[in-house]
Amino acid sequence: MSIKSCSFNCIASGIILFGIMSAGETLNAGDRKDQALARMILADKDLTDVLDRARKTIGTGLNAGGGYGEVWIRDLATFIELACDVHDPKVIRENLIMFFRFQGENGNIIDGFIPASQRNTAYDYICKKNIPGYLGHKNTVETDQESSLIQAVARYVRSTGDDTLFDEVIDGRTVKQRMALALEFLLRERFSKKYGLLWGATTADWGDVQPEHKWGVVLDEHSHRAIDIYDNAMFLVALADYIALTKNDLKAVAYWTKIRKDIYKNVRQHLWDEKRTKFVPHIYLGNSPFPATFDENAIYYHGGTAIAIEADLLSRDEISRSLSTMLDNVSKAGAKSIGLTLYPSYPAGYFKNPIMAQPYSYQNGGDWTWFGGRMIQQLIRNGFIKEAYRELSPMLKRVNKNDGFYEWYTLDGKPSGSGTYRGSAGVLAKAIQMLQAWAQEEQRHVETF
Repeated sequence: MSIKSCSFNCIASGIILFGIMSAGETLNAGDRKDQALARMILADKDLTDVLDRARKTIGTGLNAGGGYGEVWIRDLATFIELACDVHDPKVIRENLIMFFRFQGENGNIIDGFIPASQRNTAYDYICKKNIPGYLGHKNTVETDQESSLIQAVARYVRSTGDDTLFDEVIDGRTVKQRMALALEFLLRERFSKKYGLLWGATTADWGDVQPEHKWGVVLDEHSHRAIDIYDNAMFLVALADYIALTKNDLKAVAYWTKIRKDIYKNVRQHLWDEKRTKFVPHIYLGNSPFPATFDENAIYYHGGTAIAIEADLLSRDEISRSLSTMLDNVSKAGAKSIGLTLYPSYPAGYFKNPIMAQPYSYQNGGDWTWFGGRMIQQLIRNGFIKEAYRELSPMLKRVNKNDGFYEWYTLDGKPSGSGTYRGSAGVLAKAIQMLQAWAQEEQRHVETF
């Protein structure tokens, strides 16, 4: 995504709002501080260097990263804007269409697809006769694939202006109809009538590994169904996107707007802990997989909170307090950035998957730029520019230090997982573009007067 398109999206989202100064009016101290910050941002070589790195990294492919052969929708959705800038948009369009081609009859969306020649035997692959040469897979413990695809389509259309995608017919249904089918799948198959919220298997924050199995990605009779903030915040963002995309269909807008209002209300009622100023990790629809003596509500979910802010679930004061808590958690854990997944972590042995078994490993408290970068975006969107710039810095420095966009980091800053993780590149690039767009607008604001 170019700076120009980022500026448009930022302004359109209410990120940059400026009053008009009257003739002869002088800058106050706050304005001067903003100007100094804007100049610092525009002169920051780390920002331009990492943005250039991100363009090159995403320009080499659309699969999730060096350790992943698949194009994953939850990853693609977070770097699709930059992908539209460095790839032929027709390629991006075709990749989005692939997810609709693999869509299940009940509306469900797969996690990812891969050339059959690169298959990984760990997955129970989905094969379709009308998609020769490719296999799909779905981690059924998740409840974010459908929401991710809706968000990806919306970002593609905003980036390219190509709304003809909606009319593309796939196996007798248009993309617009298939998007609605995906949303309806969540309401039909993953909806708790008692709480009026979506459910999934128990995972750590936004993760896709449940505690009951050594692999842990398939929903089965051993799973513990639970409601969490991440799934429902992602759904709210997707609903807002779908409503905007179908604005000319008044019946659809009215239907989905009511659902969004109900989900919003139920999140605040059931998942927001007013006393602790945080989201409850899980509301269980049965038993918890963890010991009764374990106080899971002591855990703060960084990733889910960032997406909740994107879904406009928190007030400005609540965002400020959330950031303070995150920074305090980073300090207590000894982590290097607010990409810290959660704090405190689940104790040793609570997850059977070896990569999750130890505290502060992988999704159990690892430091993920992929979500930290999204928190930076939301700080910018809500006017916390100074804080966003400050907290972005350590993420940029480790990209340069380690010569790449790694999947996650240990508490002591050791890079781990995929060494070419496009989700990290995408979220950092977008955060950088948002900061630069703010700084450029701030400069223009003063130059005008």
